[in-house]
Amino acid sequence: MADAVTVEELVKSNPTLKVVEGDKFLKKHKIAISDISRPGLELTGYFDFYPKERIQLLGRTEISYAAHLDHDLRLKVFTKMATDQTPCFVVSRDLPIPDELIQAAEAAKIPVLHSSMATTHLSSVLTQYLDEQLAPRKSIHGVLVEIYGMGVLIVGNSGVGKSETALDLVKRGHRLIADDRVDVYQKDEKTIVGEAPKILKHLMEIRGIGIIDIMNLFGAGSVKDSTEIQLITRLENWDPKSNYDRLGFNEQTQEIFGVKVPQVTLPVKVGRNLAIIIEVAAMNFRAKKMGYDASQKFEQNLTELISDNSRKEEKD
Repeated sequence: MADAVTVEELVKSNPTLKVVEGDKFLKKHKIAISDISRPGLELTGYFDFYPKERIQLLGRTEISYAAHLDHDLRLKVFTKMATDQTPCFVVSRDLPIPDELIQAAEAAKIPVLHSSMATTHLSSVLTQYLDEQLAPRKSIHGVLVEIYGMGVLIVGNSGVGKSETALDLVKRGHRLIADDRVDVYQKDEKTIVGEAPKILKHLMEIRGIGIIDIMNLFGAGSVKDSTEIQLITRLENWDPKSNYDRLGFNEQTQEIFGVKVPQVTLPVKVGRNLAIIIEVAAMNFRAKKMGYDASQKFEQNLTELISDNSRKEEKD
């Protein structure tokens, strides 16, 4: 988790943001909260609950109201809004920026940004970016692959064959997101996203070969920067004493930041094609999400068979 995002990083994240004032202060000002402030009440002079630590976003309503204030009152209000904790001012829709706002921001050394985007859309985009950057993060030892558009995290003990299996999946047309270390964060209350650390992006380690560049070997279509983690496959060395699920009735999950992610455990044994098995596991999971469960179909068939046998026995 980043403690804060600089205004410079915010500007780089959105091509529509242009710096009007305070270019040399972009690195100095930091944003530590993802909430955006629309300072409507503040323009009327009400500052009892002014969220000064947030981005101050002014749209058509705020700019129109400010235009009805006289020069001295506008300057007074904007000066009060420009505190030492205010990261920046943003004006949307390419609206004209009041001279008093630029004057107050210049005096307080606060950046003023301009955007052509609609206010509501801009607020949503900025909030999403800040949520992702400020979200709690942790690293998981494993490999993340996107299979048929679904993020599958492959985990297991070192040397069990995670990278080799992922390489086979890439050869079958799927996409690598991260190998060895997966950085994960919570996008919202139900969504966990995984990505590769910058130093390992598009790279994979294969024992006996070393580091390989997946994008260079297999093309741009073989990699992706990030994806939602929708299924976890845990690889375990085959143990004859273990009781592995054979019918699919036992639903496993693993919690990541409090979000329960479905998990399947696959025993690793000589002769098993793990890439195909994981591929099928992903397709089976998707079928379940769409309402079709093969285990329930089996249970239904079994119930019908028992019922038919019972009726035959009654007739006999």
